Amino acid sequence: MIQNVTTMHLPPSIKLFTLTLALLTMSACSMDKMMVRMSVPMIDSGIEAMNYETDLQLAEDSMPANLGMLNGMINLDPENAQLHTFAAQAYYGLSYGFNEDSNPERGSNFYLRGLKHGLTALELNGAKDLKNVPIADFEAQVSKMDEDEVAALFWTASNWAKWIDMHRDDTEAIAQLVRATALMQRVIELDDTFYYGGAHMYFGVYYGSRAPLLGGNFEKSRQHFDRAREITDSKLLIADLLQAQYLARQQHDQQDFHTRLTAVLDAPDDLMPELALQNQIAKRKAALLLKKESEWF
Repeated sequence: MIQNVTTMHLPPSIKLFTLTLALLTMSACSMDKMMVRMSVPMIDSGIEAMNYETDLQLAEDSMPANLGMLNGMINLDPENAQLHTFAAQAYYGLSYGFNEDSNPERGSNFYLRGLKHGLTALELNGAKDLKNVPIADFEAQVSKMDEDEVAALFWTASNWAKWIDMHRDDTEAIAQLVRATALMQRVIELDDTFYYGGAHMYFGVYYGSRAPLLGGNFEKSRQHFDRAREITDSKLLIADLLQAQYLARQQHDQQDFHTRLTAVLDAPDDLMPELALQNQIAKRKAALLLKKESEWF
């Protein structure tokens, strides 16, 4: 019989010490994961508190520390799909709210990081190589995803689509849009109210940003934006921001463009306190878009 060469000549005391050290190491790893998983509700609470923030600079300044903590938790528990989903959401927010307008290259990199975390979350839940499998296989996998995966589906698709939008001159990037859109369609099927109707805003942009000859559909776009407003009682300003930015511009409707963006700027700061941060971001983006009005129309 062939014995384990690493232990066959060791005295019993050394073997006992080695076994004890191994058990302690395993116990430490288990404790780390347990502590991380016990901390997950704190992340939810932190996101909720951040959403109430009205000071954009304060929110931006706090994000690196929050992301550093989240990435540290992922290092301790790399197979935790929920943590990867939180990371996908965080990188999306960091780019959309604070980088894509002022530093597009950095914003693109954050969307790509968010996409990687989102894909990891979905694959930890059983999906296989979603970025590269044939599209028929991809669609078959997506069709089996259920309500527990809505958050990962949503943030993966959101990061993916925004990264593609920032590389719209790259045909290989554009070819990936069908995958992002399939993920978001699954969100619609499972829970169209998730994240305040965000999937409807996605399809409002999807159908409203292109001419009908290129696959656009202005009526579908309008219906999706209307549904998003219905879900939030018209209190989340991003729906009007996006409708102006994409649909009104594509239709060459300067009046609608101007009216919607002006209404975003004039909306009260306490319109939706639980999403005050998102509404402040919408206001800042509306001001930037209005500066381009004379150039676009």
